[in-house]
Amino acid sequence: MADLSAATQSPSVSSTSSGAEPSAPGGAGSPGACPALGTKSCGSSCAVHDLIFWRDAKKTGLVFGTTLIVLLSLAAFSVISVVSYLILALLSVTISFRVYRSVIQAVQKSEEGHPFKSYLDVDITLSSEAFHNYVNAAMVHVNRALKLIIRLFLVEDLVDSLKLAVFMWLMTYVGAVFNGITLLILAELLIFSVPIVYEKYKTQIDHYVGIVRDQTKSIVEKIQAKLPGIAKKKAE
Repeated sequence: MADLSAATQSPSVSSTSSGAEPSAPGGAGSPGACPALGTKSCGSSCAVHDLIFWRDAKKTGLVFGTTLIVLLSLAAFSVISVVSYLILALLSVTISFRVYRSVIQAVQKSEEGHPFKSYLDVDITLSSEAFHNYVNAAMVHVNRALKLIIRLFLVEDLVDSLKLAVFMWLMTYVGAVFNGITLLILAELLIFSVPIVYEKYKTQIDHYVGIVRDQTKSIVEKIQAKLPGIAKKKAE
């Protein structure tokens, strides 16, 4: 009986002593996990990720619809008119709700107070520390952009400068067909559609993108080999 009892207990002992622990749900490898999560809190980058990947369809639809309406309005009317109409619409909603709540309180003889009191009490002041943090973060991107501009315009790398020239030449044709507002509308449509399509057809898209990347790399290497000074620089 003692041998039988030891035999029945041995699987549970070995399973507990193996040291294997179940992985926590919602880890970095889960399909719906935000790549910006890591060991820190999600933050704004994770919120943007969830927004463009339609994790919350109602929230994304609200943001997408609102921004699209604003851009379409800017395409049809002036900036001053659009801003004025938006402010008037917002004021119409808040004033109507304020008057409605005041009437309800007068009829019911209640003392609920201002309907927006919870929002009025919110502290929206920006501390000097937070302001400096935002400025420092912005300066990192500004300095990086300045270095890139200097490197391209002073032709540190001939191929990169030629790429910029070709891109700007193509943009002259784009500018002749579309204006700035139209490009912003197209950009928004792409931002809210391409990520979700890529997530759904990732394997097929990566395959064709890899083919295009290999072909482009081959062409660039051939151009670099024929340009004077580039081959010598690469050899060094």
